[in-house]
This record gives sequence, structure tokens and C-alpha cells, in this order.
Amino acid sequence: MRSSLHHFSRGVLPTRRRLSPYFSNSQIPSLSSHLQSSSRVPPSYALHFLLNSNFSFQNLCSQSAAKLDSSTKRCWNCVADKTGTTPFLYCDSCRSIQPVDLSIDYFQIFGLEKKYEIEVDSLEGKYKDWQKKLHPDLVHSKSEKERGYAAEQSARVIDAYRTLSKPLSRAIYILRLEGVDVDEEQTVSDPELLTEIMEIREAVEEAPDSQALNQIQSKMAEKLEESSNSFVNAYQSRNFDEAVACIQRMTYYQRASEEILKKL
Repeated sequence: MRSSLHHFSRGVLPTRRRLSPYFSNSQIPSLSSHLQSSSRVPPSYALHFLLNSNFSFQNLCSQSAAKLDSSTKRCWNCVADKTGTTPFLYCDSCRSIQPVDLSIDYFQIFGLEKKYEIEVDSLEGKYKDWQKKLHPDLVHSKSEKERGYAAEQSARVIDAYRTLSKPLSRAIYILRLEGVDVDEEQTVSDPELLTEIMEIREAVEEAPDSQALNQIQSKMAEKLEESSNSFVNAYQSRNFDEAVACIQRMTYYQRASEEILKKL
């Protein structure tokens, strides 16, 4: 019984995921696809690339995209000083795309306070606004350097959008900003959760019809919301051990929901 629980728990929990490397121009979805899509999730092939990369976005950013001095930001092209509070991804003076500044986090890219509870519906409009300025299609006739900046910036905005759009990835990211690296490969050790994993797996396998599966799916949604609320409390109280435990539960419930959807 213990070995089967161990095998199943590793099967439903995802492997460690890292921030993506930048796309080449051919890998980034076209600008028109960004602006026409009404989904909160980037196009599937871009998302697949982001989720399955074995490299770090930070490692593959160019030398010039290293962390910049946050006290002085000037356009590399026209040397104009940064103005306003908008993250300096793009120069309004000469319309040049800037190198990636890793001191700008994903919340700042979307003009959000760094907190778990955000208005997800507000992300899409800002996402499209950034792509209207940063997409590689817009700089195809410019220098190789700026085309590289466009590829890096556009890819980073895609990853920021994907990360903040989902409760689980947003929870993992906000803990990493606090210096807490969540090990998504860690085996489930909570006996109660292990038992629950097996019971739900059996219920899914024995479900006689789609109605029964939908009922289980509804329970998973409730449990995911409960774990998400528990994460909020743990994060706000700086109880990072409990926050990590909440992420582990959220990870399982999301994976269980995905398994159910495959059967519907």
C-alpha cells in the first residue's frame, strides 16, 4: 500500500519548473494572435515551450540584460531618462525596446502590488498593451540587438502573464520572491493527504458516468479554493512552512482536476 501511494503521489505532482528562456522570433506567437485571443492563457504552443523548458530564463538572457542599476535607468538608444512609474521595458521617447531588467518582478510588469490576491481579469488588457510595444514582429527591420531585446522582453511578459493568471503558479512565484524555493518534486508525506489521493483516484476510476465525474470535479474545485485561502493566511502571517504545505495540496487538487477533465 505504501509503495503504491508513493508511486501515485509522484505521478500527480509535477516536476520542477523553471522560468523559460526567451523565444526566437519564430517561436513567439504573432502579434495578431495575441490581440485576437480572448483567453487568459497564452497560445498552447507558447505555453508548452514555457512549461517544458529545462533552462532558466535568467541564464539565457543576454549579457546586456543582466540586472540593471535600479537607481538610474536610461534608454540605451536615445539616452533619455526613465520617466513615470511604468516599468522601463520600452522607451516612450524613441520607442526602443529596452534590455530585460531582472529587478522588475512580474507583479511590477502588470502594475500590481506584490500580493497573492489579485484581480486576474485585469491582466489581459495590460498583457496585450505590452505586446503592442514589445512583440518582435514590430522590430523586424531594426538592429539585431533590439530584435534580441524584443524576443526576451516579449517572452518574459508571456511568462509573467501565465504565472500570475493561475493560483498555483502565482503562489509558487510569490514565495520565490520571498526567497522560498518550492521543491515541486518533493514526495507527499502527509498520511491524510496520501489517503485522500488514493480515495479520489479510485473514485475517478470507478465513476460510472460524466455526472459522477463532474461531482468529483466540483469537490476538487472546492478543495483547491480552500487550500488557496489557507495559503493567503499562511503567507500573510509569514508562516512559509505552512504556505509550502498549502502549495503541495493545491498542486495535487489541480492535477486531480486535470485527470478528471481528460475523462470527460
